[in-house]
Amino acid sequence: MIAAIGVDVGGTRTRVMWDGDEFFDIPSSQWRVSLDDPRADADALSRLLLSRLDSQASTASLAVGAHGYDSTRQCRELEAALSASFSGPVLVVNDSELMAPAMDREGGIGLVVGTGSIATGRDQRGELLTAGGWGWALGDEGSAAGLVREATRAVLAHFDEGGSPDSLGRRLLDRFQARDGVELAFAVSAATSAEERGEHARDVFLAADEGSVLAASVIDDAGARLADLIGILLRRGVHADTVVAGGAVVENQPRLAAALASAIADRGLPITLQILTRAPVVGALTLARRATRPSTPIPSEQEITA
Repeated sequence: MIAAIGVDVGGTRTRVMWDGDEFFDIPSSQWRVSLDDPRADADALSRLLLSRLDSQASTASLAVGAHGYDSTRQCRELEAALSASFSGPVLVVNDSELMAPAMDREGGIGLVVGTGSIATGRDQRGELLTAGGWGWALGDEGSAAGLVREATRAVLAHFDEGGSPDSLGRRLLDRFQARDGVELAFAVSAATSAEERGEHARDVFLAADEGSVLAASVIDDAGARLADLIGILLRRGVHADTVVAGGAVVENQPRLAAALASAIADRGLPITLQILTRAPVVGALTLARRATRPSTPIPSEQEITA
């Protein structure tokens, strides 16, 4: 009999873990039709889980971290829809909220820094609060796409001052097959997705390693902007002593993690940074095992005053 099921519904892949740490993952596109349709998501996810797991899974405690569910209302709508197929406790959170429990931290802020970026936390009423995450064209500070955007801006400003390409400029010109600033600006602006723009983010870090002052400044600024997102949540009433940061960029680039830690200290934010080292689906299973009632939990008084 399966007692607890954890699900991490990402924008690209869906990962499922249950008792005994058994595990499977599939592309989200194989079952998910569209975003912001709780009924369709619940029907499709229920079919997926009940077809892949023991039929008694319908009585299990279920916790889902779902990409695209960015408000308490959305989370509760999906909870209610899933409860039609699962008789045990059902909990739905934003997928970024899986990182803190994955690292055995309760009530921590989740900070995603990958293709995009967003910070999330819960206030004393249990309401989901977010900061950032406005997409690769306007925001997503510190993300892969955001780093390339800001690196390009820095290089173009350097050209405006009459400067010659440094390591960062040369790398961006080469990656985007541009001969000068005009062609570089056009090529970067022509990107049609965060993935397309962000695939060259590694060059920003390589340029910094090669001594580019511009690249180092872009990374430091990214760390500062991410720290600002954490500060916003704390000012809005999120009570947390830890922020768990995960995502391909912050997990794999120590320069950005160090810049973030430095910016947190510089701002005097009363919070400890921890970098995610476990799969977020571990956090989903942890939440499923903790769940005691079929609604988004309100933090305990101890958590509120911590």
